[in-house]
Amino acid sequence: MDKEQILRELEYKAVRSSGPGGQHANKTATKVELSFDVKNSAGLSDEEKEKIFKKLYNRISKEHILKMSSEDSRSQHANKDLVTQTFLEELKKALKKPKPRKKTKPTHASKIKRLKKKKKKAEIKQNRKDPLK
Repeated sequence: MDKEQILRELEYKAVRSSGPGGQHANKTATKVELSFDVKNSAGLSDEEKEKIFKKLYNRISKEHILKMSSEDSRSQHANKDLVTQTFLEELKKALKKPKPRKKTKPTHASKIKRLKKKKKKAEIKQNRKDPLK
């Protein structure tokens, strides 16, 4: 992953934020939308692109564009920094190799606990039955 190349490929768009905010929010474009073309990125290898498509499939459009936005701050510059930071974190998270799971056997205490629970449940069900039958 070439971070500098990816940062050059990002496209930003400033739009008006939704919700309340009075005059200031109604006349300034403080919300920042980030767009990143995953398929045509030169900063990612084919393997990395595939991982990103698998992990972030719900955020990627049919045109293979990853979109994110931020409207937390009243400042456009702060929102731009926030959305860039979250974008990079999401990419790193998607590209991180998962830790392999180590197979373990259940402990002796957990086996006994499970069997006791099972026995108690069986007794409860047995007591529900009609004694006359």
